[in-house]
Formats: sequence, C-alpha cells, structure tokens
Amino acid sequence: MELLDAMSKRHSMRDFRPDPVPHDMLQRLVSSAALAPSSLNEQPWRFFVATGDSRRELGKLIAQATIHLSEYMDVLGPQRYEDAVVWYSALGEAPVLIAVASPVTEDQLARLNRHLSVGAAIENLLLAAVDEGLGASNITFSHWVEDEIAELLGLPEDWDVLTVVAIGWPGEAPPAAPQHRQADVVWLD
Repeated sequence: MELLDAMSKRHSMRDFRPDPVPHDMLQRLVSSAALAPSSLNEQPWRFFVATGDSRRELGKLIAQATIHLSEYMDVLGPQRYEDAVVWYSALGEAPVLIAVASPVTEDQLARLNRHLSVGAAIENLLLAAVDEGLGASNITFSHWVEDEIAELLGLPEDWDVLTVVAIGWPGEAPPAAPQHRQADVVWLD
C-alpha cells in the first residue's frame, strides 16, 4: 500500500473481530513504530504487547476509566457519553492492546521531545496497521488508570504509560474514514 493511501484510510477503529493477530504481524507493527524519528535518536519508548490473559487484565484496568468519563458528560453529550462508556467497557473486542511507555523526566524540553517522539512512533504503528489490513484505535483516556497499568506491566517508577493502542481485524462494517478539514496553514515568504 502506498503511504498516502494508508494515511487517507487510517482512522480510529471502534469495532473488531476477536480473531487473533499473528505474532509476526504484531512484530512488524512494533518494528515500524521503532523506525520513528526521535530527538537525539533517544528512542524513548517501550511497547508492551498484550494478548490473551494479559489483554483481558489490561482491558479490565482501562474499563475503569469509565468512572472518570462522567467529568466529560457536559462536553460529550448524552449519546457520545453512552458510546464512550460502551467503548471503554470492551474496547471494541480488540484482541490486542499495545501499551506505550516512556521514561519520566522533569526537564520540560526533554519531556516535550519524548512525547513528540512517542507520538511519531504511534503514528508509524497506526499506519503499519492499515498496511497490514488491521484496524487500530489510540486510547487516550488510559491516563486515569496509568498507575494500575504500570503496575500490571511491571513498569519501573521512572517510566510513564502514555497511551494504549487497541489493534485487531476490522469488525463487520468498518466505518469510512472521517472527513478531515484542510490543514490550517499560514504561508510565509
């Protein structure tokens, strides 16, 4: 698949088939993620690929984030709130969860550089998933239960969980990619 084609087809999948994803395919996803650029080539990431029992345990922890969604009821509105509760409860039945962690730093510039680097790695992973015919969703609300996730993963105290990505085969009727607005660009001469 051509890169621009993968970019235009990539969108957050919310419904997955429970079929397992082959190990070699998952290896290609995380290898693609590790090709991302990083400040000073620090490569400030660690990927935890959870399948089977570990996926169920990680999913249970993420489902606890629904407790905190009530804080966003006014922002989401009743329908989107209910949809969010359903999504976080089962994560679309995705058979694979990939937690992404990065070393902690108090230095503001280093933290910014690490987060940008991890973001690039996640985008590589998401595009590689499209290339493999998989669906994926970057789960951003996992920060509410990041301490519990870190404990489950055996993460050292000087590392933070930044996100969890749900991966799997697209469900029965995968939605079309949403329309994106044109880039907000200011051209300078």
